[in-house]
Amino acid sequence: MAQNNNASAFTHIRGKGQVLFIENVEKKGEFDHLVERLRAMDIEVTVVGSDQLFNSLAELQGYDAVVLANVGRSSVDDVDNVASFSDDQIEMLVRNTRELGCGLVMIGGPDSFGAGGWANTKLEEAMPVDFQIKSTQVVPVGALCLMMHGGEMPQGNYWQKRISVESVKLLGARDYCGLVQFGGGGDQWIWGQSQGGLIRVGPNRSMMLARIDRLQIGDMPAFDGVMKMAATGFSRLPDAAVKHMIMISDGDPSAPTASTIKALTTQGVKVSTIAVGSHGFLGSQTLRDIARQTNGKYYEVKNANALPKIYQREARRVAMPLVYEKADMIPIVTSGEHEILRGVEGGVPPIGGYVLTTVKENPLVEVLLRAPSPAKEENTTLLATWTYGAGKAVAITTDAGKRWATAWPQWEGYDKLYSQTIRWAMRPSGDTGDFTVATDVRDGRTEVVVTAMDADEQFLNNQTMTATAVTPDMKTVEIPIEQVAPGRYVGGFPSEMAGSYLIIVNPGDKKAPIRTGVNVGYSAEYRDNETNEALLRSLAKIPAGNDLRNVGQYTEEGLAAVALAEKIVGNPFRRDLPPAIMNQSIWPWLVVLGSCLFWGDVFVRRVQVNFEWLFAALGRVRDSILRREREAAVPETMSRLRTRKQEIGQQIEGRRTTARFEISDPTANVGPLPVEGGPVETLEKPRPTAPLKPDAPEPESYTERLLKAKKQVWRDRDEDKKS
Repeated sequence: MAQNNNASAFTHIRGKGQVLFIENVEKKGEFDHLVERLRAMDIEVTVVGSDQLFNSLAELQGYDAVVLANVGRSSVDDVDNVASFSDDQIEMLVRNTRELGCGLVMIGGPDSFGAGGWANTKLEEAMPVDFQIKSTQVVPVGALCLMMHGGEMPQGNYWQKRISVESVKLLGARDYCGLVQFGGGGDQWIWGQSQGGLIRVGPNRSMMLARIDRLQIGDMPAFDGVMKMAATGFSRLPDAAVKHMIMISDGDPSAPTASTIKALTTQGVKVSTIAVGSHGFLGSQTLRDIARQTNGKYYEVKNANALPKIYQREARRVAMPLVYEKADMIPIVTSGEHEILRGVEGGVPPIGGYVLTTVKENPLVEVLLRAPSPAKEENTTLLATWTYGAGKAVAITTDAGKRWATAWPQWEGYDKLYSQTIRWAMRPSGDTGDFTVATDVRDGRTEVVVTAMDADEQFLNNQTMTATAVTPDMKTVEIPIEQVAPGRYVGGFPSEMAGSYLIIVNPGDKKAPIRTGVNVGYSAEYRDNETNEALLRSLAKIPAGNDLRNVGQYTEEGLAAVALAEKIVGNPFRRDLPPAIMNQSIWPWLVVLGSCLFWGDVFVRRVQVNFEWLFAALGRVRDSILRREREAAVPETMSRLRTRKQEIGQQIEGRRTTARFEISDPTANVGPLPVEGGPVETLEKPRPTAPLKPDAPEPESYTERLLKAKKQVWRDRDEDKKS
């Protein structure tokens, strides 16, 4: 079948770092001096015009940085030569930086940043600055009126909706916009009727896009009515510095009156006209006259695909106030320690203008240079950097010396500034290890195998690897990576869609990312799934064992299970079949064994084990076997305690014995005490008295009872030992 007749492959050749330099096709050669200086600083630069853009994300993988030098979103030499970045190409630029780590640098000029129509695009999200200014104290606002009358062109309603949406998206939040058309109720604004038709875009952008989606264009009989409405709407906007009107028509409506033209020109309104489906030169003459009388521009479009690009270019006229020009502005260095400004000494020469932006409120953004005016610092950025995903982005809002920075090409720091800017943004390369990435597409799934080795050709294990794949429809797929063997990491992701899949593997540990890719030529439904008859016939001819006559049989007929069993020749369980062999990795078991040995060695070296408990346990086992009664082991501490208690008990008993005395008879006569040196008197014998009753025994104290019990235990033990 024709769908699987084509095949493609992805090849990534490493070499010297390359830079893709995109310049404005309308201003070729504007940056020739900068390109020459970069090449002199040993940076490989490939220069292309904005009319020769890339068509796939794979084409960008040959470059480590992309430079947009004063390039607008659309560039028009004439109607037949319209160069423009499509939404898909802008998405490729952003994905190439965020997911694949490529550098992105924007160099200023009148056709760059917000003045170049890049506001509200994906590219704005990737840069360290926003392309719009929210403060009217810094930049004046603009007003844009759209007039739609292109219903006679093929798919006229579709194209008018699309160009209206593009125009609204390009305007800033504080700009004004209105859309006038001829409908069932005559000439009418599709929003803001009570406010003159022109209202601010910021709070009403979603409403405007919703109204445009329901747009139905009628056949307008005359231009005068809608142009008078536009003149009245513009007159209610005294704060609008730029007033512009874009008309699309086949030229059939009658021409406006001179008073209507004067009402527009008096207010400074410029009208650009676009002829679609006009009836020759005479049919478009009215549109030519309107553009000439109001200092606008006339376009005659034969290919409807050029309409969005023309509208993008015309809508940029409203954004022109974003260009700020003032003579002899000396840039202010705000971060001289950054790698880009390293070695740049002596100050930066003055400039004469730049494009106003708003620095993003993000801690990753670093502003290196800013202008001294206007007053608000967040809008005066000249050089800003940040890290965006896996890549880096740089914004230089002034030019490289053609119009504003005219003193820079002779400046001694010129080469350092731009070469260090490009090198800082370039994708890192030159990894220290050896990483091999292999891919395998099978059954709608791609397997990624990474073999990791260091500079000494030793396996790198326990690496925290992450991987990302960008699908052909520009979606990002995270690839889980796991280690399955020494130095081998495996992951996979679904890849059923035909096209190029770009893969980036981040080895971690500050190593450079690894890029590769895989191509899926066609969908799995177009694969050749026919039976490989040649292989089956060759397998059937293989003899069983050493008997050349015992061969199999090949049949093309479908057989039932029973019939198939009857066709089997020989015993499938015969002993002459070759043994089945299966390989199983043993490295996990070796890792476990090594871990056990390691911890065992540490335990033996660091832990001291007392084996007295082992002898005691063996003694108990022995006594249990021999049926011996073991004496309860008395701990040494308890023995000392008992000895001390015995000593205290003996002391108490001795004191108690010495403290006892006999109670004398209270009736006994006690004679006078003998005087020293005098005669000793004989005491009278006491009269016999009745014998006293024996004293009742005193109760024993707790200590005495305890001592008595202990003595009894010791006596019993002595008798046991003697026996």
